[in-house]
Amino acid sequence: MKLRKVTAASAAALVLALTATACGGDDSDSSDTGSGSGDKIKVGIKYDQPGLGLKEPDGSFSGFDVDVATYVAKELGYEPDQIEFVETKSADRENALARGDVKFIAATYSINDERAKKVDFAGPYLLAHQDLLVKADSDITKATDLNDKNLCSVTGSTSAQNVKNDFAPKANLTERSGYSECIAALQSGAVDALTTDDSILAGFAAQEQYKGQFKLAGLKLSNENYGIGVKKGDTETVNKINDALEKMVSDGSWDTAVKDNFGPANYKNEPAPKIGNIVS
Repeated sequence: MKLRKVTAASAAALVLALTATACGGDDSDSSDTGSGSGDKIKVGIKYDQPGLGLKEPDGSFSGFDVDVATYVAKELGYEPDQIEFVETKSADRENALARGDVKFIAATYSINDERAKKVDFAGPYLLAHQDLLVKADSDITKATDLNDKNLCSVTGSTSAQNVKNDFAPKANLTERSGYSECIAALQSGAVDALTTDDSILAGFAAQEQYKGQFKLAGLKLSNENYGIGVKKGDTETVNKINDALEKMVSDGSWDTAVKDNFGPANYKNEPAPKIGNIVS
C-alpha cells in the first residue's frame, strides 16, 4: 500500500512537470507568433540615427526604419505595443540574428554578398547612396580630397573601407561605436568628414542642434540597398516580410514614411525599389 502511494505521487508530479514544460515552451515561442494575446516580437533597429532609427528622450522611437518595422510587424500579427525594439549596432547585427535576440532587423542594413552568407534578407525597401558629411565651410567636394584627411565611420560599417579602397587610400580612418560620436568628432574638428549613407547623414544634418553646421557633399559613392535581415534559413518570415513591404508601397504608407522622416532635410530619395531588385 505504501508503494502504491509513492507511485501515485510520482505520477502526479510527472503530470505537473509535463504541464509546466508545455507552458514554458509556449512562452519561449511567444516572440515568433502574433496571436494578439500579449505575445511580443523583438525587432532590431538603430538607436542613434535621426530620421531612420532614433530612441527619443522619452523612450519612444522614431524614424523611417522604425515606421517600416512597425508596419511589417503589424502585417505579421503584432500591434505597436507588442513590439520590443532592441538596439543592434552595425558590428552585432549578424550575431543578434544568429543568437535569436531579435526576429528581424531593420537598421540601415545594406544587402551584400558577404552578409547574405550569414543572414537572409527581405527587400530591399530603400535605395540609398554613400556620401560624405562635412562642415559647412569645408573645401572637401569629392572623395579624393580625403587623402591625408581624417575620416570617421562606425565600427562594422563598410563605408569608410569603400572610400579607402576606391577613392582615398591615404585617408586616416577613425572608427567609433556610433554615428553620434562621429558627429561630435566632426563638430570638434577631430575629423574632417563622416561617411555613411546619404539617408543617415541627411537625418543628422536636419537636426535642430546641427542646422547650418554641416552639409552633404552630394556624392553617390555607392548604392546601398537596405534590406530587412532575418535569421539564415527562415524563408517563411522572409516571404511574409516581402509581402508586407509590397503592401506598404502599394497602399501609400511607404511614401508617407519617406516624407515624414526625410522631408525636413530635403532628402532626394530614390523611388521605392522592387522586391529582389538589388542595384549594384
